[in-house]
Amino acid sequence: MLAPLVFTAIDLKGVSYAFGQHRVLHDIDLHIAAGSVVALLGPSGCGKSTLLRLLAGLTPPEAGEIHFGERLVAKAGWSLPPEARDIGMVFQDYALWPHMTVAQNVAFPLKMRNVPRRERDARVVQALTRVGLAEFLDRKPSGLSGGQQQRVALARAIVAEPRVLLFDEPLSNLDSELRESLCLEMAGLLRQLGTTAIYVTHDRREAEILADRIVHLSAGSVAVDRLVTSSSGEFA
Repeated sequence: MLAPLVFTAIDLKGVSYAFGQHRVLHDIDLHIAAGSVVALLGPSGCGKSTLLRLLAGLTPPEAGEIHFGERLVAKAGWSLPPEARDIGMVFQDYALWPHMTVAQNVAFPLKMRNVPRRERDARVVQALTRVGLAEFLDRKPSGLSGGQQQRVALARAIVAEPRVLLFDEPLSNLDSELRESLCLEMAGLLRQLGTTAIYVTHDRREAEILADRIVHLSAGSVAVDRLVTSSSGEFA
């Protein structure tokens, strides 16, 4: 089995960001405990995807600082690149390379880290086993369903055992039945892994099933920050 992932706290201190004259994030202060799953919830345009981009290192903040544990990863005008942050990310559109097999897609982060071939192959099988796709090693993404492709993307995100997992509305392209099934699977896997995870969604029930804590964003600010006390484990 894969080793438990290393817990890492995340701190955002006075983080702001603007597109030209349009301020998207306003002085965000947020502490994310190590090993917790936090959902960023809100309607389109509230700033949740922009905040995820800042956490991923895809763009620097205009003001404020972001820390992963004791490590400064971003400040005004400067950002540590994604490959130096030890993160895994799952996108809305899967972001799989169509010319690669499932195994090759999942192995890519390990290959970039120069992990030896034998260890790489073993970890790919382990990650795919965790998402229920070990028998699809040699398939191409075009031969998989949408739900299966998202499972491959999830396996790729966890195979390198990152300190932080980031999710950008990964279930929004799936139909309601697949969303329900995969949401429950992902919730179980995240609790098994115990890693720090930030999950962007506009779906309240999805957030309640997956997260320990929900941060509601409105017009670029934190409107509500609450713990998830219970969940029926079902979609409304």
